[in-house]
Amino acid sequence: MTNIEQLKYPVGKFIRKENYPIDEIMEMIKYIESFHGRIKSEVENLSDEQLDTPYRPDGWTVRQVVHHCADSHMNAFIRFKLAMTEDAPTIKPYIEDRWAKMPDTISTPIDASLMIIDGLHKRWSILLKAMSADDFERTYLHPQYERVFVLKEVLALYTWHCTHHLAHITSLKKRMNWI
Repeated sequence: MTNIEQLKYPVGKFIRKENYPIDEIMEMIKYIESFHGRIKSEVENLSDEQLDTPYRPDGWTVRQVVHHCADSHMNAFIRFKLAMTEDAPTIKPYIEDRWAKMPDTISTPIDASLMIIDGLHKRWSILLKAMSADDFERTYLHPQYERVFVLKEVLALYTWHCTHHLAHITSLKKRMNWI
C-alpha cells in the first residue's frame, strides 16, 4: 500500500462479506453505540488550528471529518429506517465531497456534530438492538451503485466507516505528535 493509500485508508478498504454471524452483528452494534465517546475523546481537546488540519494532502480537515460523520450517519440511520418500514426502498444518495465543503462543515464548531452523533448513535443503537435476524436481511436499493444493500452489510460498512474516520484522526494526531 502506498503512503497516500495508507493515509486514505488507515484501516484498509471495506471488505464486504457474504455472511455476518449474530455475534459479529452484536459486536458491531456495540461499536456503533460507543462511537460518540470514541470520537469525542479524540477531538475534544484539539485547538481550532488542529481541527483545521487535513488528515492527508488534499484531504478533509479533522473538523470536516467530524461533521462528515454526523452527516453520513444521519443518512445511514434514515436508510435503516426506510428499509425497516418499506419493502426494498430506493434511497437518496448525496455527494459527500460537496457536503464537506458547505459553510456548516467548514466553520461550525464540532460540538454541534458531536451532539448529533451522540443522540443519533443512541437512537441508532436502540433500533439495531431491537432488530431481529430477519430485519438484518431487509434491503434498500442504492441508485449510485446500482445494487441492493442488505442491512447487515450496511451495519458492517458503517462500523468500518467509524473506525476508518477515527483512524484518520488518530493517525494524524500521532504523526503530528499531538498525543
